[in-house]
Amino acid sequence: MHKVYYILLICLLAGALFPCRAQSPVIAQPLQVVSDDGYIVVRHILVSGNKKTRTSIILREIGTVPGDTIRLKELSATLESRRKQLLNTSLFLNVTANVKNWTGNDADIEFEVWERWYTFAFPIFKLADRNFNQWLVEQKGSLDRVNIGVKVFQDNLTGRNDEIKADLQIGYTQRLMLSYDLPYIDKRYRHGAGIIFSYSRNREVNDSSNENKQHFFRQDDFLRRNFSAGLSYTYRRAINTKQQVYLTYNEESVSDSVVFMNPEYLGDGRKKVRFLNLLYRITYANADSWTFPLKGVYLQAEVEKTGIGPLSDIDYIRFRVRAAKYWQLFPKTYGALGIRAQAKLSDDQPYFAQKAMGYGEDYLRGYEYYVVDGTSFAIFKSTLRQELLNMKVRLPMVPRKFSQLPIRIFAKTYADAGYTYSRYPGNGFLNNRMLYSGGAGFELVTFYDTSIRFEYSVNQLGEKGLFLHAKLDM
Repeated sequence: MHKVYYILLICLLAGALFPCRAQSPVIAQPLQVVSDDGYIVVRHILVSGNKKTRTSIILREIGTVPGDTIRLKELSATLESRRKQLLNTSLFLNVTANVKNWTGNDADIEFEVWERWYTFAFPIFKLADRNFNQWLVEQKGSLDRVNIGVKVFQDNLTGRNDEIKADLQIGYTQRLMLSYDLPYIDKRYRHGAGIIFSYSRNREVNDSSNENKQHFFRQDDFLRRNFSAGLSYTYRRAINTKQQVYLTYNEESVSDSVVFMNPEYLGDGRKKVRFLNLLYRITYANADSWTFPLKGVYLQAEVEKTGIGPLSDIDYIRFRVRAAKYWQLFPKTYGALGIRAQAKLSDDQPYFAQKAMGYGEDYLRGYEYYVVDGTSFAIFKSTLRQELLNMKVRLPMVPRKFSQLPIRIFAKTYADAGYTYSRYPGNGFLNNRMLYSGGAGFELVTFYDTSIRFEYSVNQLGEKGLFLHAKLDM
């Protein structure tokens, strides 16, 4: 959630960094054929405004090529789709699409892009707890449970949408992270590669769970250390589909005190484990926005093998799927259905490998104060949104080109259901049973479709509460 605060702060102090999205495509000349059967043949694809981004990268994302035929009745929708595809790369602040040089049935299509700033450095202020409510209510808003530091990243380093990142973090978790991702390493723009390195250590450890609540153990000395280093490979032949492979070496170690508190934290009373992790992921995204979709579909499937050859202190196969469908039901009314599910084999895993429902984005709205440990789970979510406000606010003392602050407000209702399987549920009263929740709330959406969610939820235990989130609920 700290990322949202950074974005909003930057927006208020320097609105020039993040202008709002562009208007609909513009047809530069009157239509010369008005019949529904009319068409144009694309003569050239013209690109302007890109000073750093390579034109070949932009053309790769557009999808339309010279010689393509576009029916006139589909022209506006086609240009808008290509424009949004360029915006979804996060390379540009604004994109406009135009038809130019129309002669007979032949015409050029021009895309004008406004590049954003690609070098950023801003402070890290990140809660160590799973969500804002847990930190504020259960941990009393303790500043000891906050991570601070600095995050630096250079996007579009060579003009090929490549990115280098560095995190230096102190506080609850001391962490150093370096990564570099190059989406395209071949002339046909299909293959990519990356590298990542990370080291972290903690003085406090979530060593166990009791009645679906996390138990934390703390000492002055460092109790837990984690090191990982890996390589990634990406294959993206089509526009909407991406395949990724990650190979990572991991090393996890804890102190004698953690083993004493829970011998099954790393399993069998071990203080240290080493393992290789091989992950394959395929993602299909075809939506109006990849960060806050209202229309379209999102599908992602993963197969992961943890423990390979001699580096198999932790050993399992994991299957995971995430899917969501978004509809516009009526003007300004939108519906969404989503599922997240995981199966891990075998189901006999040490405690730290049993993070299931309640961690990360895998939670039921209304159960933010609980965790449900296990090896397999399924979560179903449904949301109905009604747009209440869609406006732009002019920022003073900002160049006109960058001075519009977009603000959208939605009212919504929702219902969730989920189930987590655990071979060793212990006293977890939420394990191995169907759970339900629902509620209503509001969403504020601004730059880069960043959203802040205010939700009033009720779960099947009869518990009620107001919850704050800053990520997509699907």
